[in-house]
Amino acid sequence: MACGNCGTSSDGTPRGCQNNGTCGTDGCNKLTVFDWLANMSLPAEEAAFDCVEVRFKNARKEFYRNEDRLPLAVGDVVATQAKAGHDIGIVTLTGPLVRIQMDKKKVDYKDSSLFKIYRKANQKDIEIWQNARNREEEIKKGARELAIALKLEMKLSDVEFQGDASKATFYYTSEERVDFRQLIKDMAKAFNIRIEMRQIGLRQEAQRLGGIGSCGRELCCSTWLTDFRSVGTAAARYQQLSLNPQKLAGQCGKLKCCLNYELDVYVDALKDFPAADTKLRTEKGIAYCQKVDIFKEKLWFTYRDDPANWHMLTKEQVLEILEKNKNQETIASVEEYAADNVVKVEKVFENVVGQDSLTRFDAPKRGKSNNKRRNKSGNAPQGGAPNAPKSAPGNRNNPKPEGGARPPRPEGERTAQAGRSNQKGRNNGRKRGPQPPKQA
Repeated sequence: MACGNCGTSSDGTPRGCQNNGTCGTDGCNKLTVFDWLANMSLPAEEAAFDCVEVRFKNARKEFYRNEDRLPLAVGDVVATQAKAGHDIGIVTLTGPLVRIQMDKKKVDYKDSSLFKIYRKANQKDIEIWQNARNREEEIKKGARELAIALKLEMKLSDVEFQGDASKATFYYTSEERVDFRQLIKDMAKAFNIRIEMRQIGLRQEAQRLGGIGSCGRELCCSTWLTDFRSVGTAAARYQQLSLNPQKLAGQCGKLKCCLNYELDVYVDALKDFPAADTKLRTEKGIAYCQKVDIFKEKLWFTYRDDPANWHMLTKEQVLEILEKNKNQETIASVEEYAADNVVKVEKVFENVVGQDSLTRFDAPKRGKSNNKRRNKSGNAPQGGAPNAPKSAPGNRNNPKPEGGARPPRPEGERTAQAGRSNQKGRNNGRKRGPQPPKQA
């Protein structure tokens, strides 16, 4: 829901009109009615309907008579008649559509006891009304503290001030009858206002406070649902839902109202459908129904001795077998009928991106240097490379002779070379200081 003043910020997040439930265009409010007759003009000789719909805090709406024929439009703030003083509300609906809403809520528009609209609210009326609404949270907190001090088994859920700030209505829920006479005296003394206590149900509490349901959307009762029909566990049984109270209960703790939305479709589909406890008599034994699919019109049966194997039958097949059993006839087995329903589906896998093997990345990659070395060794002619440098005689890099063994080194040469290596290692590990000049 959004009004003309709502929009989005630069980063794409919803900004809203920041009116906190008092949107002038009535597009962000609860239980908004779309006036589809707003663009239609009345005939010249017909007068406009003299009743209007006025919304107060949250979803509370009342009908008032416009005796003075004030030019009212949707979003106008008006001062209305009350039992004592006056109240401030916002016009949400005008014209002939109000008559339809009054008939829907069973309000007689010919009733002379309907309250009337005094005037359009001036700036002073709006300031008093806004200041009173700003005190509601503080007063609700203080009232809860007083109720806890008196040990009353009740839950104060909401507070609503009258437009002239002379009276406050406290909405509460309780499972038992509560004696709140002392509470009213304490609150009247603490807040210096007239107090009215009004008990509401759990569904009405959720409607007033609002919230987000398990479906991720706003509660139906706070957005468009105006009447509360009784919801029973039979609705869940018809729809083959598990009787889990945690899944079937809504924000109010009662069964979800949406269980009734598709109930009529299921009831119509089950009129000529076999019962869930159907038993089929066969020569092999009695087959028991285990599962039912209403929309596909299929049922699954098993034998008591063989509960692991399920046999699928169509609705027509089950009705045919039941008719035979009614005439004292038995069939050979359920498998004969179930064999006609088996459809072989060939699984066709189309490899679009060419990923055939799941282990194509498991093989280790070989380095490029190995390939180059392999190519060089394969292209070299026999007898060695033609451009290979010749080694000096006596060098350690000389190629081995044809016998495969290196010629032995003389004993004196090996000893001298080992001594030079040890002396070089000792010199490297020693710190060299300044050397004296050599004498001539």
